Amino acid sequence: MRRPMRGRMCRAMCRQGRKARVTGMSDTDNRSAGNQAAGSRKAGQGPTALLPSSASVPDWTDTYFRRTKEAVGKFGDKTVTYAIFMRRPVVCAPRLAVEWLESVARERNTGFQIELNYPEGKWVGAGEPIMYITGSFYHLVDCETILLQKLGPASVAAYNAFTMCADLPKVAFLAMDARHCAGTEMAEMMAYAASVGSDRAKRKVGAKGFIGNATDATAPYFGQEKGMGTMPHALIGYAGSTVRAAEMFHDTFPDLGLTVLVDYFGREITDGLEVCRRFPQLAAQGKLSLRLDTPGGRFVEGLDPPGSYAVLERHAPHAIRGYRDETQLRYLIGTGVSAAAIHYVRERLDDAGFPAVKIVASSGFGPAKCRLMAEANAPVDIIGTGSYLPERWTETYATADIIEYDGERRVKVGREFLFRR
Repeated sequence: MRRPMRGRMCRAMCRQGRKARVTGMSDTDNRSAGNQAAGSRKAGQGPTALLPSSASVPDWTDTYFRRTKEAVGKFGDKTVTYAIFMRRPVVCAPRLAVEWLESVARERNTGFQIELNYPEGKWVGAGEPIMYITGSFYHLVDCETILLQKLGPASVAAYNAFTMCADLPKVAFLAMDARHCAGTEMAEMMAYAASVGSDRAKRKVGAKGFIGNATDATAPYFGQEKGMGTMPHALIGYAGSTVRAAEMFHDTFPDLGLTVLVDYFGREITDGLEVCRRFPQLAAQGKLSLRLDTPGGRFVEGLDPPGSYAVLERHAPHAIRGYRDETQLRYLIGTGVSAAAIHYVRERLDDAGFPAVKIVASSGFGPAKCRLMAEANAPVDIIGTGSYLPERWTETYATADIIEYDGERRVKVGREFLFRR
């Protein structure tokens, strides 16, 4: 497993901002610095996606960039400056993109000057250049496609992760996006993005943020050596009962905290309380959690629309006063894992004498749902989510324009706002 370049070089690049640096030079000093950075990679800091290699770039870049490279090779190279920006607000998540570009520069025995206008984790407005990249047009032009692929989606996902964590600062989050990603490279990109958004929320509002994720490969982005999780619904189906699945898991992993899915048989309350009674010591120690993943086709056991309204009337009447659209009402008092459902399960656990048992919620917890959970004061301890992944992929499109050729300012009409101030 590759470890991250998160030593001195990457910290200087990603966190200081507005500081130009030359990457990929072939001189001994620069190679030594790169080796020191690689040597400083530690468990707990995440892998690094440096693919594709320079030799593979022509196969993966847009054809017109490759043909432009051939034309420049024929008629003469120039030093150019690219401005990289996005059309919507994002949280800056440039590390994977920049590390990849640095690796290409080293392979090509050239150097690129990268000037980050915003450090990693900083809020960036729509249309504001995230970075300027200066170097050989011949060596940069065919890198644009892959560079933008690695920057845009990560920055939007980081924005979403920050919003969720900031709206629910007292709730811990688990990144469970891996199964929704289009391959391992995207899975790494999204884990990195969640960690960036989470770190920003921790700094800005003191949020708990993301405490871990589902896979070992990307766990280091969250300061963990291993992924987190206990059981899927499949284990409960295999065991034949919720309690038996909990017993099997605890017998197999006696030193781990126990999180039990309680919606398999549609008996969230009944099965949840049975598990608590089966493991009273874990329950009293706060080492037992019940995970709600109720599907949107039914209510949590014991609830219906009138009952859901009554629950929120008891705990968060302000949340159901005033106008709500259909989606917001579903998050508050609808089927599936609603705010009312979480309040109701908390009520039943407390009434049964299990106040230390935690509630883990999953199923569609994106920025909008998290915002409604915050308004309803939902007593959730942990949220498992992959829904910080960008919902509209068109929002992830980063754009690059050359703004200088051999020091002369020149850009297509309408993009003059990209010039350096």
